[in-house]
Amino acid sequence: MQTKLAYFLRNRVYAYFRRRMSSFNYNSCIDVSQEVSEALRSHSPVVALESTIISHGMPYPANLQTALQVEEVIRNQGAVPATIAVIKGRVKVGLDQEMLSEFASLKTPAVKTSRRDFPYVLSKGLNGGTTVAGTVIVSSAVGIKVFATGGLGGVHRGGEMTMDISADLTELGRNPVTVVSSGIKSILDIDRTLEYLETQGVCVVTYGQNKNFPSFYTPESGLEAPYNVETPAEAAALIEKLLQLRLNSGILLAVPIPEAEAMEGGEIEKAINTAVKEAEDHGIRGKEVTPFILNQVISLTGGRSLASNIALIKNNAKVGAQVALELARIQKNSSLQSSSEGVFQSLHGTSVEQCATKSPLVS
Repeated sequence: MQTKLAYFLRNRVYAYFRRRMSSFNYNSCIDVSQEVSEALRSHSPVVALESTIISHGMPYPANLQTALQVEEVIRNQGAVPATIAVIKGRVKVGLDQEMLSEFASLKTPAVKTSRRDFPYVLSKGLNGGTTVAGTVIVSSAVGIKVFATGGLGGVHRGGEMTMDISADLTELGRNPVTVVSSGIKSILDIDRTLEYLETQGVCVVTYGQNKNFPSFYTPESGLEAPYNVETPAEAAALIEKLLQLRLNSGILLAVPIPEAEAMEGGEIEKAINTAVKEAEDHGIRGKEVTPFILNQVISLTGGRSLASNIALIKNNAKVGAQVALELARIQKNSSLQSSSEGVFQSLHGTSVEQCATKSPLVS
């Protein structure tokens, strides 16, 4: 009896994964690399990465070096990196080294690409650096649950007058993706951004022993997140429950920059205030504001802010990979357990389909 049960169980498990793989179809506008596709099909850990850091966040060759180093950090943790970008009108998920090199050194700047920009960029066959919002959209479309970046966009300073609010917040409110970042870019209005995230239904969680919300270049902003988790396993359990509830909203996991890489709060705030004033004086508007201010801050701090930026991105990638590993472990165990329960129920007169409705599976 035990031999028959084991044989039956094995066949059921294999059949389940074959069904999952055969139904794994991507949007016709999206090309997923073989490595990323295989990882997703086998429920292995995958971490998404944006490409505006490459196209707009750093000068060449620092952008390429950082992109390669961040991918290496993720691989060293046992996960698969999936850098997302638009190349010649095709959305690419998972860039190889040659593609990264070409994208980092484009002579004609890539278009900063969010939800509103995708139709134009794709229809014109252009290159695009996906913002946090754009990367969240694509990640959700292909089934990537964890996305590591530097900092989230938000409500700009003076946003109560200009209504300049990043689409990052809206997309995080409508897609079940966890963004691992060092909070919100400190050039923005962090307090109002946290309020807006609450309105969007985004679960905001600090990674660490307390709820102190980070401020990008510094570990603390003077504000608190509603919750905190202390380990990758805790973060993964949080994500799994979000997915089981099918809330279709995301999580912001805010990871403080390591103390050794942080900047002095007064120095960075002075540089930011100066850069914001220069942006206003030059009439910089819309999606050009953030890259302009970041570049000015790099100049005003003698490059120290760039070093901190690179350090926090690597740290976020490491944490993101660790969380993705734990999430993959939870989901694989859940899938096997559900399959085992289905076999047991079928042997006792309950169909596998009935069992599945009692314990829904989440990809």
